[in-house]
Amino acid sequence: MSFILALDQGTTSSRAVVFDHDGTIRGLAQKEFRQIFPAPGLVEHDAEEIWASQLGVAVEAIARAAVTAADIAAIGITNQRETTVIWERATGKPIHNAIVWQDRRTAGECNLLRAQGHEPTFRAKTGLVLDPYFSGTKLAWLLDHVPGARTKAEAGLLAFGTIDSWLAWNLTGGERHITDASNASRTLLFNIHSGAWDPQLLELLRIPPSILPEVVDSCQVYGHTAARFLAAQVPIAGIAGDQQAALFGQLCNRPGMVKNTYGTGCFMLMHTGTLPVTSAHNLITTVACKIGGRTEYALEGSVFVAGAAVQWLRDGLGIIRTSAEVETLAASVSDNGGVYLVPAFTGLGAPHWDPYARGALFGITRGTTAGHIARATLESIAFQTADLLKAMEADAGTPLSELRVDGGATTNDLLMQFQADLLGVPVVRPQVRETTALGAAYLAGLAVGYWRDRGEIGQLWQAERTFTPVMEPGKAAELRRNWNRALERSKGWLSDV
Repeated sequence: MSFILALDQGTTSSRAVVFDHDGTIRGLAQKEFRQIFPAPGLVEHDAEEIWASQLGVAVEAIARAAVTAADIAAIGITNQRETTVIWERATGKPIHNAIVWQDRRTAGECNLLRAQGHEPTFRAKTGLVLDPYFSGTKLAWLLDHVPGARTKAEAGLLAFGTIDSWLAWNLTGGERHITDASNASRTLLFNIHSGAWDPQLLELLRIPPSILPEVVDSCQVYGHTAARFLAAQVPIAGIAGDQQAALFGQLCNRPGMVKNTYGTGCFMLMHTGTLPVTSAHNLITTVACKIGGRTEYALEGSVFVAGAAVQWLRDGLGIIRTSAEVETLAASVSDNGGVYLVPAFTGLGAPHWDPYARGALFGITRGTTAGHIARATLESIAFQTADLLKAMEADAGTPLSELRVDGGATTNDLLMQFQADLLGVPVVRPQVRETTALGAAYLAGLAVGYWRDRGEIGQLWQAERTFTPVMEPGKAAELRRNWNRALERSKGWLSDV
């Protein structure tokens, strides 16, 4: 037998998963790494720690599957998107910590570009809004603030990449400097219509073209791992940003199908086919994948803080010892007691796009307990998701029939039931919840013929549980009205300072 190895490099941990031909997990390993917060609103990672942790869990997952690297038919890579790394081509050493997608330091640059009237240009060409979430302004910041960086970049001595590029570079021993179209579409530099880096956008952000990776399909053999890493030269054959990989893993490959991933943030994607759809409700248009030269698109809404709010309860407040304890604590009360948490710790994403919003807790009384705060935290994830779905339904012009879900927080039955109650549609949890890794595995496996075609992998998806709405619609509407009151009060907090 042979297997597929998926490398799932996330915001707070690196994971590796070995899948067999049935899409069953045969080995899994995970390692958390440091979150670096130099100042409020700034978030960084040590790129070398990311690489070391990812390689380590790859070796561990192969061992746990009781196989060897020679048994791996291909490797698929999926990654936290927008996080920005620049490294020296000669040494492979990063010139600065990676700037994470959550980082807000370039809000001023985005405001300036907006004031200069450039937002329609970026929106039309990239499908994105001008927000510090995306990679382009982070890249410009690094070139402007790391001594000597711009001079070196213009001399062709530096390489830029999102985390997929960084992993591919290291896995191939520096032979390949690549990114796939789904990751490229998150940079503010890539024209999603022409499928190429856009000269006008590069000029606006002062980015030298020589620093950019080659844009490749999401499903093809790019190269092989250097033998010193896995004791075998394994084909690297699939790359997709984590949310696009989850869309693929959930088999949402027809227009109108929607999935939501509950991770550090929440990310809802609707497949729109081979034509990019422009949102009228502050969602973004993104490349879903590119296979055989054919580009597929999606509408996306992003929630910046979801599971990260539960980590805050654990690490910041200390009211739970492990993230898993939040469900028990939240279930210790019958409702939220009028308490609402807006977890705008790094601003608000879609459909609000407010980098100046900040986290706020409303409705606290003398009777408020840790249980109410835990419940409000879980409910905040569902409220934010409901906001996305409302915008997506408006863009699609039709109500959705079901929401397919994945990610770590979907193990929380209380959250999933509340989500179904708020939305008024079934929430479907799949048998294999590692759908981000599974999507990367499918892309890699298709490239090497491990699976024949998308029809074959379509037979593998199975539902594990469907949560159907039970809450009275009037009650759900009241909860959402109160959420909106809290949301409005959190907006623009920093802009008044």
